[in-house]
Amino acid sequence: MNHPARLGLFAIFGSTFLELVGYFMLTPLLILRLKADGVSTALAGVFAASAWLGVFLMTPFASAITQRIGRRPTLWLAALIPVLTTTGFTLTAWLPLWFVFNLAGGMASGLRWVLAEAVVAEFSPPGQRGRYVGIFETMVGTTFVLGPLLLAWVGAQSAAALWAALAFMAAGLLWSLLIPRLPDAADAHSARVGLRGVWHALRAHPLIMTVGFVGGFFESGLTAILPLYGLALGLGATAAALLVSASGLGSALMMLPAGMLADRMAHHPRQRWGDARGARLRLLRACAVITLLATLAIPFAAGTPWLAAPVAFLWGGAGGCLYTLAMIDIGSRETGITLVNSTAVLVLSYTLGGVLAPAWGAAALQWAPAVGFPALLVGIAGLGCWLLRPRRLPPSAGTRRA
Repeated sequence: MNHPARLGLFAIFGSTFLELVGYFMLTPLLILRLKADGVSTALAGVFAASAWLGVFLMTPFASAITQRIGRRPTLWLAALIPVLTTTGFTLTAWLPLWFVFNLAGGMASGLRWVLAEAVVAEFSPPGQRGRYVGIFETMVGTTFVLGPLLLAWVGAQSAAALWAALAFMAAGLLWSLLIPRLPDAADAHSARVGLRGVWHALRAHPLIMTVGFVGGFFESGLTAILPLYGLALGLGATAAALLVSASGLGSALMMLPAGMLADRMAHHPRQRWGDARGARLRLLRACAVITLLATLAIPFAAGTPWLAAPVAFLWGGAGGCLYTLAMIDIGSRETGITLVNSTAVLVLSYTLGGVLAPAWGAAALQWAPAVGFPALLVGIAGLGCWLLRPRRLPPSAGTRRA
């Protein structure tokens, strides 16, 4: 790995870490403050979903923006906007403006998310893509844990909590300035961008993108309403917020081993697990089954609330591994703007799960907590298992990379 690649990865890792710690302090804090102000559970869920809607709206155009202004300026822009929107939360408590700020922050997060993932996958050393993508996703997973833990330490009701989240966002912006000039992508002027590029990538990777939806539903979408789930089980505000940490801990502990295992299985000297794609599919199936088994334990959590923490741990871990393995799969075959397009579709499908989980889940918790909520989650987990059932698959389109 050359020096610019090392510096670029260091800068992207560090700035993403700081920004996401602030974000995962901010998300449960805003939800809990809305509930303290008497906002209904369903409306709080819609508010949580609005950030994911912003990600969803921006993602298809990430490649077009990147092609127009370049990779480094795009990353700077994506770091600046969350600082501005978080500042807005400190200046007003008017709910319509909060929705606007949450939507805009989500759009910036989507832009940074797509490009950071693509750059990490592209500049990872050959043959170790699973390891480096796994490290990056593990780092992201630790922010799921650290953000709520810092919120609990500062105090969800403390006036300093929102300013602490803003401080992390600002530190992420400053760290982004370390990103060096990145070389132009080889296909910067020839690749399809915007909706045409996204449609082309979707046709190239239909199964992987559908798996992204299931991963997004369980890892990030449910994370947004885990505090509501904890409150429904009778947990206190702090304990309910810490369920987000349980989910993040699952992500942090499972994604790196999954990435390393994907490398090992894909490069087995006797191809014991099939070719590289076949090995990743085996791991994806295992993660889908874990998600379903954890979801089947939901009814037992009603009588034993402590069970919610290990269930959240498995949701976060297995859902995060689904996304990580999908990112490794597309990163092994594409580069440049084409990789940005494919990453955008993966993020788009993951985000769709992130949007629908809090909206549907919060409604189910309010209107049918004993039956509707478990049935919803079992249905989504079952969909993942069905999509990944063993079958003969045609070769995926794209340029193969080891």
